[in-house]
Amino acid sequence: MSAYERAQVGTLIERLGEAPRRIIALFGPRQSGKTTIVDQALARVRSESSMETLYRATDEPEADPSTDEGESVRRPGSARAPGADWIVGHWKDARARAGRAGGGCVLVFDEIQKIPDWSNTVKGLWDADRARTRRPRLVILGSAPLLLQSGLTESLAGRFAPLPLHHWSLREMAEAFDFDLRRYLFFGGYPGPAELAREERQDEWRGAVLDGCIRPSIERDIVALTRVDKPALMKRLFEMSALYSGQIVSFTKLLGRLQDAGNTTTLARYLDLLEAAGLVAGLTGYTAAPLRRRSSPKLLVLNTALMTAPSGYGYSEALADRSWWGRVVESAAGAHLFRTRRPGARLHYWRRGRRDDLEVDFVLERGPHLLAVEVKAGPFRGPHPGLAAFQKQFPHARTMVVGEGGVPLVEFLSEPAEFWLTDSG
Repeated sequence: MSAYERAQVGTLIERLGEAPRRIIALFGPRQSGKTTIVDQALARVRSESSMETLYRATDEPEADPSTDEGESVRRPGSARAPGADWIVGHWKDARARAGRAGGGCVLVFDEIQKIPDWSNTVKGLWDADRARTRRPRLVILGSAPLLLQSGLTESLAGRFAPLPLHHWSLREMAEAFDFDLRRYLFFGGYPGPAELAREERQDEWRGAVLDGCIRPSIERDIVALTRVDKPALMKRLFEMSALYSGQIVSFTKLLGRLQDAGNTTTLARYLDLLEAAGLVAGLTGYTAAPLRRRSSPKLLVLNTALMTAPSGYGYSEALADRSWWGRVVESAAGAHLFRTRRPGARLHYWRRGRRDDLEVDFVLERGPHLLAVEVKAGPFRGPHPGLAAFQKQFPHARTMVVGEGGVPLVEFLSEPAEFWLTDSG
């Protein structure tokens, strides 16, 4: 694991080599490897240049600014939460190092969103340093919903360069852990528990996903740091979304299955928060008129481990249940389109009326480009009425079948969404 480098390591090193004009913001779902990427990049920066590096994490609030570069003091048991003075103290240290070091200094704040009003503190320090010839290069790490909604799009708008991360792809899991397609579909794109999956320790793997990925994402990254009036409802909504991944479920049906559910507006907002955390998305139905897209959501896990770990299925049991495995395959294809689409591209599903045979699993749109995707996990013969109906209504759209009778799933998962959306595919 430690030897494998994702592409973002090189991107981060390139940005650190540039003049510090903007704050580098590395954000993504929990367990997507943010800290590992920074560690690998800083190690190479230290070995290949005279630049100093300082890594400071908010769960280490008593880190001593006088320690050696790149190190933090770990003092377990300290319950004192850091505040603005913690940021200011380490910033002053980095500022002094940048002034005397030939290559400058990199300052990294990990999980900075845990500090109240962190963005205004950073804004003031960053703006105060604009006139300095040598100032620290700043990298901030955090979970997607908080960095996107609590600072970067508010007081720090225009001052940061985003470097988003996503769940690991099939190619990355294959190269790092020797996963084949089926193992990737079941165990998903979490690198942390991957060794447990390789060693057939399925119960431990399941516990690692539930306790190390799902629960912290909801309880620490959403409920504790955003306004969620009904935390139990948020957790139950995730459970239902994982259970029904790949299916179109009306908000009315969800309300009927959730206790103390409130109203559809609350559920829609909670789905948005779950999406921002990299857990599940609620896709809307595609129409030619965007303002009229109010439809039942198609629930979609953004990493198939989020579906398989809570399910109770073992690996062999999942493969044997063709119907359930088909939804895993469909969810994997949809999650791939969702996370690899270009900025501005939107992912939907399509259904004409209420007839299941006139459905399209996924519709990807960006500007004039439109792609309809049907996913087949098992043998299928004959025409695809949903695709035919969609293309009849939208003649300029491209259509494709993924899986049996079409583009092999392993090939589909090996190229980004844009490849299939444009003529490149």
